[in-house]
Parts: sequence; structure tokens; C-alpha cells
Amino acid sequence: MEHFDYDIIVVGAGHAGCEAAAAAAGMGSSTLLISMNLQTIGQMSCNPAMGGVAKGQIVREIDALGGLSGLVSDYSALQFRMLNRSKGPAMWSPRTQNDRAMFAAHWRYLLEQIQGLDFRQDTVKALCLEGDRVKGVITGLGQTIRARKVILTTGTFLNGLIHVGNQQLGGGRAGESASFGITEQLQSMGLASGRMKTGTPPRVDGRSLDYSVMEEQKGDEKPGKFSYRPQSKALEQQMSCWITYTDPQVHEILKEGFEQSPMFTGRIQGIGPRYCPSIEDKINRFAERDRHQLFVEPEGWNTVEVYVNGFSTSLPEDVQVKALRQVKGFEKARIFRPGYAIEYDFFFPTQLKSSLESKAIEGLYLAGQINGTTGYEEAAGQGLIAGMNACRR
Repeated sequence: MEHFDYDIIVVGAGHAGCEAAAAAAGMGSSTLLISMNLQTIGQMSCNPAMGGVAKGQIVREIDALGGLSGLVSDYSALQFRMLNRSKGPAMWSPRTQNDRAMFAAHWRYLLEQIQGLDFRQDTVKALCLEGDRVKGVITGLGQTIRARKVILTTGTFLNGLIHVGNQQLGGGRAGESASFGITEQLQSMGLASGRMKTGTPPRVDGRSLDYSVMEEQKGDEKPGKFSYRPQSKALEQQMSCWITYTDPQVHEILKEGFEQSPMFTGRIQGIGPRYCPSIEDKINRFAERDRHQLFVEPEGWNTVEVYVNGFSTSLPEDVQVKALRQVKGFEKARIFRPGYAIEYDFFFPTQLKSSLESKAIEGLYLAGQINGTTGYEEAAGQGLIAGMNACRR
């Protein structure tokens, strides 16, 4: 009888990887979760929020199927709002603003309570293949770990490239290295890949902002929650978000940097996801609009860091700062980290069965941004489906 170290190996510990590992191990498969950095399990790489229009429903569906995203979101929530209340119930969309650090910490805590789930900090540089079957992984430290099934949830790390103006840095996320080798191996097996890009806005010191000239956006008076499970509790205390706007002057400053924008110089080849266009993309595509809404979102209970939702950009840092300081309330803004764009490899999801198993390689499952998804919720939903199906197989 063939020896395997694990039933299932999950590669990557973002939203898809966490749900995949929780589902597989929770259903009884011996499971290994491999992450480049165990301190970033469940990391909210972009905005510190879950749900919203077309996304909140997914979190509730995940909860109904036994996934953990709803529980984690409720536990770490700073604010709860049911969007679109003025419309019919089919349009209502639950959304939480979250404490970024608490969200990641609670994901790790819940995963560590699951029997049969092991963790390893390492990279995966190749899959073990026998013919057209996957039989495990080879790690960056040279270990071969054998498994019946492998679930790839690599996020933005496959050949990741970060852009800030003319500068390019290899990386899967700010401060973290990219992953190399898997794309080329899958291509050699006949899988077709493409390049995708997404962006993130600057992070700002909240102490440097003037909230008195912004519109306050409070949470619901009677906040709801995502999870239907009894261990999840509704918020008793909430933090406000704030709304401000760009104006024609902001747009003119941003346009000055277009000739250095990797979006317009051709350095970024990837296609962008639908839901988070960059500010330069919005100005270019909607030239008739003289302002765009910005949501000023707190990052947590115990930090002054603020996320500027709606201002995703890969323009040079000096242009970002100059334009941002033209926004009402941001005149004296201090930047913690500039916005950037990231390009990464993905595989066309038409190459998967409905179970998310590869049609070409038996036992290999793909979930999340490796399939071209956008948003934590869609990635988490795919991770859950891949984990359940890999276990059942």
C-alpha cells in the first residue's frame, strides 16, 4: 500500500487556504497547511472589511456550509452595516469593518483547535507528480511531503511583481517575497495561465487627518452579524468610518503622474479585476465625473492606521502624497505606506471541474486568486468547496 504523509496538503494560508484546511481537516482528512509565514495566516492583504454588495451573501453561505469566515468576521468586527436597506430584501448586503490584527489572530486560533490539522512554515517550489497525478509537494527547504491531494491557494504570490511608479519589486505582498516554480511546472503539464493585476491604496496615520470636515458613517443602531451560530455575538461597541471626496484638482495632480504610471506605460500586462479599479483607472474611464467617493476606514481598535478605500493606485509615491493632501481632511496626511499595484499569475478556471479539481492533473485543486477571483469572500468560498471535495474524494 502506498505511503502518504497526509491526506491533503493546502498550499497558502490566505482566505481560501484557511477555509480549505478547516474544511478538509474538519471532515476527517489528515491535513497540512503550508505557509511562507505562519504569522500572516488569515491576513487581510487589502481592505480591513468583509462582505458588502454581492459579497456579504457569500460569507453567510460559507457559514451555512460550516465554514469559519463568518465567525472570524463577527469576532473581529469594528462595525456592522446592512447595506441597501432602502431596497428589497434580496438586495440587502451585510458588511463588517474589521480589526485587521484580530481577524488574522482569530483565524489562526480557530485553525489550531482542529484535530488532524498540522502547520508548516516553508515555501512550495514544485509539485510531486507521477504521470498526470499529484502525489505531494517539494518545499523550498528540500523536503518531499507526500499527500493524496494538494490544494493550491497561492493568492497573489505566483511570480508576484509589485509596482510603485517606475519601481518594480518582486513580491507577493508588501514586505513578502514572491513564489517561483509552480507556474512553470503547471504550464509544462499543459495548463494555460495568464497575468492579473490588482491594487491597494496608501495607508495613512489617522492622527494626521481632520475628521471634522468629513461625513461620519456610523454602524447600524442594532448591528447584526454574519454567522448563525450561537458562539457568534453581535457588536456592542462600534467604530465609525468617514467619507470624503476627490475633486478636479486632485484629478489634475494624479494625471501629472500618468506618464510614470505602470498602468499606462505598458509595464503592467495583467488584466484587472472588476471590483477594485485604481483611482487613475477611474479618472481615465469616467472622465466626466468631477469627484469620486473615498471611505476612510480604521484598521483596528488599537492602531491609528487608516485605510483609504477608493484610492488604490500604483502612481509614484510623491504624486500619491501630493494628490492625497489635496483631499478634504487629508491636508496634513502622513503616509505609513504608499499604494501599489501587484501583478501575479493565475490559471484559467475553465481548466477545472466543478469540484475545483484540475481536469489535467488528478488530485490537484485550485482555489482563490489562482483562479482569477477578486475579494476575500469569493476566495474563502472556493477554498471551502475545494477542501470539502478533496476530502470526499
